[in-house]
Amino acid sequence: MQCILTAMYYFAYASNMNRKQMSERCPDAKAVAVATLPNFKLIFSGYSRLRKGAVAAIRGSQGDKVIGAVYEISEAGLRKLDKHENYPVDYKHLDVRVFTDGGDMYDAITFIKARQEDEEKPSPQYLAVIQQGYRDWGII
Repeated sequence: MQCILTAMYYFAYASNMNRKQMSERCPDAKAVAVATLPNFKLIFSGYSRLRKGAVAAIRGSQGDKVIGAVYEISEAGLRKLDKHENYPVDYKHLDVRVFTDGGDMYDAITFIKARQEDEEKPSPQYLAVIQQGYRDWGII
């Protein structure tokens, strides 16, 4: 019997753009491209003891956009990410269509908060992890 691994695209935003973190969470992930998710905005909400503050989330917002990164991942990789995102309790899956500056389009899966909470402040340490992700992808 042959085992067939199904690859998919994952749209990362915030800390999962950090390549070091992503390689620890999902070792088989392959970096693909910087992409934009239209009609959403990046927010910080809730509280994480691990992150010592609010955590990143996306919320529908007409005319806004979230800049992130596309990775190619396996089904097993998605399961690993699910554990880190506490799926389906804290985050659930959302199918999205993202676009590169070059005009390429990717149908991808991403995570969205299961409960929409008030916006709060993230910790400086968490912001540093996110900023490193933007640097990793050449965005800043």
